[in-house]
Amino acid sequence: MWSYIALLFALTAVAEATEPAKHVVCYQGTWSVYRPKEGKFGVEDIDPFLCTHLVYAFLGIQESGDLRVIDPYLDLEDNGGLGNIQKFNALKLKNPTLKTLLAVGGWNEGSKRFSIVANDPEKRSRFVEQVVQFLQRHGFDGLDLDWEYPGQRHNLTGNNDRENYITFLKELRAGLNPFGYILSAAVGSAEFSASISYDIPTISQYLDIINVMAYDLHGPWDESVAINAPLYAGANDTTERAQQLNVDAVIRYWLDAGAPPEKLLLGVPFYGRTFTLASAEGHMPGADHIGRGIAGPYSREPGVLGYNELCELFQREQWTTGWEAVQQVPFAYKDRQWLGYENTNSLVLKAQYAMEHKLGGIMIWSLESDDFHGSCGGESYPLLRNINRVLFGRDNPTGLAAEVQPAATPRSRVGVEDYCHDTDGYVRDSHNCSKFYYCSAGSTFQFACPTGLSFDYNTNSCNYVDLVKC
Repeated sequence: MWSYIALLFALTAVAEATEPAKHVVCYQGTWSVYRPKEGKFGVEDIDPFLCTHLVYAFLGIQESGDLRVIDPYLDLEDNGGLGNIQKFNALKLKNPTLKTLLAVGGWNEGSKRFSIVANDPEKRSRFVEQVVQFLQRHGFDGLDLDWEYPGQRHNLTGNNDRENYITFLKELRAGLNPFGYILSAAVGSAEFSASISYDIPTISQYLDIINVMAYDLHGPWDESVAINAPLYAGANDTTERAQQLNVDAVIRYWLDAGAPPEKLLLGVPFYGRTFTLASAEGHMPGADHIGRGIAGPYSREPGVLGYNELCELFQREQWTTGWEAVQQVPFAYKDRQWLGYENTNSLVLKAQYAMEHKLGGIMIWSLESDDFHGSCGGESYPLLRNINRVLFGRDNPTGLAAEVQPAATPRSRVGVEDYCHDTDGYVRDSHNCSKFYYCSAGSTFQFACPTGLSFDYNTNSCNYVDLVKC
């Protein structure tokens, strides 16, 4: 068994090592903190060792080019706010290899304001300046641009979104580079859509990470029931457009169009889509439906069930489950309710696909939809852990558990002191809250938090001073 000092040296080496070859980029929809009961998901529910990058979703954009804080009370600590962003970035104090990104945009933000800003040099400059200042102030490692989608949705006459998007990324890249910030983007997936929005070889020059949203390929907007993110085309996909609506077609298009595979991340959904069948007898993919199906008790959106919601539903009710062998995804039905979803088997296949095609890794939408409590009879975060097992050969990128992470770099080894007495574990200095000790087998190891941080007994790690009772 390693001694504690040997373990510390090994952990320090991990922190200083190069970033893992594969990424696991995890979005958190921050509004999930308002969900009821067991669906409530806050920063304290995030395991910072299961993702290489955590993405805070979302901030908005003003027509002026200013950043828009959508939920100031939640996001900021000003005026008695909850300081969620501060807590989010404090997760890096537990896992020194973790990167955090700020996402701006999203589906609800629309496209109009992005189009207006991207079309105006002064507004672009203002946005870049505001982004850099916000990242610096709050301790993020980069920006994730979620414009959904250039040249589509709220398209403005006279604005060349496709070209302006390139200029926007180029100027963001120039503004972020001096600080070493990451620039990523969430992008549309299927060829008939992505070809409108993106000059793929050119945007790839400016992006560090390209998160391809290879989900919502099917849903209640279709004429018949189909699965959210099939790996391959199915028997019912007879038209050219339909044959583009699967993960394999999406990734092949992006690669053939010039995206570097090491920058391309396969986006996977941690949720399924529900339908109400036209008839209880028609329950195979391709059956007729009359619209959206049931909502989940936590997400409360008709037509959508997070994995945590559906796995609990399967425990309470008798659903019939099936496996679409060609498309390699599961489905389920009960009476006139029909669900196409993801499980550990289908996500393992998608992670293996990413490995086989030498992609940069997997992007996840989103953390709060995994079984983060482990309520369905197994481990917590079963979807995320199984993705990690494929990409890294273990259930997290570093192979280290939260319990054994050092809170700071050891300064020196000292003799047995009054701090430890007969105690094992962490003890804070009684005169200096930024100094603490680890007591083990009669020896005392001294640590010091970085400037501006204090040791927090609640997390056994260094934390922002105003979050620590000293």
